[in-house]
Amino acid sequence: MNKPFAIATALAALAVAGCSKPAPQVLGTLEWDRITLPSPAAERIVAIDVHEGQQVTAGTRLMQLEVTRTRAQADAAQAQARQSSEALAELRAGPRQEQIAQARASVAAVQAQAVDARAAYARLRTLGQRQLVAAAEVDRARAATGNADGQLRAAQAALDELLHGTRSERIQQGEAAAAAAQAQAAVQAATLGKLDITAPRDGRVDSLPYKLGDQAPVGSPLAILLVGNVPYARVYVPEPLRVHVKPGQAAQVFVDGHAGALPGHVRMVRSEPVFTPYYALSGDDAARLSYLAEIVLDAPAGLPAGVPVRVEFAGVTHGR
Repeated sequence: MNKPFAIATALAALAVAGCSKPAPQVLGTLEWDRITLPSPAAERIVAIDVHEGQQVTAGTRLMQLEVTRTRAQADAAQAQARQSSEALAELRAGPRQEQIAQARASVAAVQAQAVDARAAYARLRTLGQRQLVAAAEVDRARAATGNADGQLRAAQAALDELLHGTRSERIQQGEAAAAAAQAQAAVQAATLGKLDITAPRDGRVDSLPYKLGDQAPVGSPLAILLVGNVPYARVYVPEPLRVHVKPGQAAQVFVDGHAGALPGHVRMVRSEPVFTPYYALSGDDAARLSYLAEIVLDAPAGLPAGVPVRVEFAGVTHGR
């Protein structure tokens, strides 16, 4: 091969290389999985045991809320549960023997009164037939007899009720009331336990929005933890690249300030498009619609959250 031909070949190769497009990149930020610990009750913060950036293990107490009011509510719920349980036990035990004996005595007393009323009526009726007493006296005696018989039937029915014991429906109502009281006591006990805010997983304290003495509303975040063994890149895939990016696909993550690429893989790609944030617009992003994707690093990396990243996907050489 002569020298002019070799030079021409080299120039042609350089021209082809110069015309080839670089691998497309998508932009985003590096993130960690976050856990938000909300306030279980509107109570004052009385202790904070950690600081932002501190590494904690699962079960570590992060802060404590005032417990006075919630403990009183829990005690009241426990007392109500005990009262309902005792009422249910009383229903199941049925009437006492003393109550039954009292009812028997009442039946006997009313029965004696009924016998006396019937005897008096019989005497007056005979006298009335002979017109020795007024008819009104006979009518009053007859009414007294009916009243005594009614009282006897009522006393006998009360005795029968005691002898048959408690109705099954009342026992079921008592069981339901006791179960509801127990459930309410469990809720209050759980709320009391949640006033000690603890870390549910190993992680790093990212943010403590409230300070000592603050009283956060119910549901407000008291602490935010960064958890997981590896971070992930949250990027915005432009619409022309979407068909080439699939879950499980290998990718290279470039972090500003970190030498070299970090290997990772696509964890997920959203199916609904969003408008691309301004910082993720680059090159020929004409459509401005993109799809949120997450690329998990394949190895642990002690990198902070929020730093900018660039991602290249394996096998993707152009955007269209």
